Amino acid sequence: MNKVANIAKNTSYLTLALIVQKIISFSYFVLLARFLGLESLGQYYTAISFTTIFAIFIDLGFSNALTREVAKDQNRASEWLQSVLAMKLVLAVVTVCLALGIAFFAYDRALLLLIAVSAISMILDSFTNTFFSVARGFHNLKYESIASIVFQIIVLVSGFLVMRSGWPLAALLGSLVLASTFNLLYSGFIVKKRLSLKIRPIWQESRIRQIFNISWPFALYNIFQRLFTYLDSLLLGFIAGFGQVGLYQIAFKLIFALQFLPMAFTASLYPAMSAYWLNNREQLQISFERALNYLLIVSLPIIFGIFALADKVLPLFKAGPEAIWPLRIAIIAIFFIFLNFPVGSLLNACDRQRRNTVNMVIVTLFSVLLNLLLIPRWQAVGASITVLASNALMLILGLFSIRGLIAYRPAKNLKMFYKTFIAAALMALIIVLGKPYFNIFIAVGGGALIYFFCLLSFGALKKADLNSILSSFKRP
Repeated sequence: MNKVANIAKNTSYLTLALIVQKIISFSYFVLLARFLGLESLGQYYTAISFTTIFAIFIDLGFSNALTREVAKDQNRASEWLQSVLAMKLVLAVVTVCLALGIAFFAYDRALLLLIAVSAISMILDSFTNTFFSVARGFHNLKYESIASIVFQIIVLVSGFLVMRSGWPLAALLGSLVLASTFNLLYSGFIVKKRLSLKIRPIWQESRIRQIFNISWPFALYNIFQRLFTYLDSLLLGFIAGFGQVGLYQIAFKLIFALQFLPMAFTASLYPAMSAYWLNNREQLQISFERALNYLLIVSLPIIFGIFALADKVLPLFKAGPEAIWPLRIAIIAIFFIFLNFPVGSLLNACDRQRRNTVNMVIVTLFSVLLNLLLIPRWQAVGASITVLASNALMLILGLFSIRGLIAYRPAKNLKMFYKTFIAAALMALIIVLGKPYFNIFIAVGGGALIYFFCLLSFGALKKADLNSILSSFKRP
């Protein structure tokens, strides 16, 4: 009973922190867009995207392996941690040298400085993640949840002061370094004082080989997932310029911020799926279909609403009409992104992690090829089309991969899609007709009410459905 209660408590901490973190992060992005302008915004996120891709080569899946092995035997946590720290010190030096060397030949000196500052934050965050990975092995997410919120608050406050003072972009990236420094010190304190572990790096060759053997599948997936997420911004910057990166980031950040909805839902659903896979396959099928229905109900009004209100949303970022179609095209990807969460959770719950990795490799290669074809012609619009097509492919591959795991009945979800689509379309029509007369907040609130009543009228939303969704959160 204590274990179940602990899982529920950790899920609550993580879900709440995720929501708060996304809200603060998105608010900060709005400030960045309004203060910087598209060109500087593009430079800022090019530097971050560049170092974020390289960050995976410092970790190589060690954090996943560390959490798993510590959870198995907490008495050996110090030994695992010391070996991982020793490896990461070496890899950090090699990775930073490689990243800065490539940046030296690829970018001008101004962007090289931004990448160098961002690289400092990259190193600090990597070691912070190692410390919190140990805490996860002790089934404690409380401190990590607190730190994620404090991190965003430090970035928001210090970044706002930098922008108000008119300091250069390098100082703005220094806000990330400041927040990362706090996180590293805080996480190190938790590991050393609260968990009573030794954090002195020790190179033990036999254990290091063991860690590599455990971590390489995680590393492979993480590398391609990171490339899939951030490489489009780098390609866009190389081919079309930083102004187009700024345009694209408006859509990208909006999508990224909204992902807390399926992330919070599937974080709670995943433990139940894992248990149902072992002892109740019929309930697993029902839970999966209901999860898809829930995310259909959530995703479609977001897509229709933002599509209809794009011209009203963009002034929040001080963006012009050239940003409308990159936003409208990319926001459609929300449909596929949301549905990919329960599909991926089902595969992981049913021990099909390798299938997930293969799918990610295929989609990443497809994304790179499509970006190279579309960006030279349509710039930010081309990158947005790639996001849409790539996530659609990921969903198709995922649905193909679940065959044989459950007796999935797509007709159940297609029926819900039809009802939800009509309700969302009616909502969008009324918003389009009414937006010349109302501000964006009234339009959004009115549209939400219209959508809700349409769902009730069409029978797409019932009390029994809500109760079923809530019961899916419970571990049997």
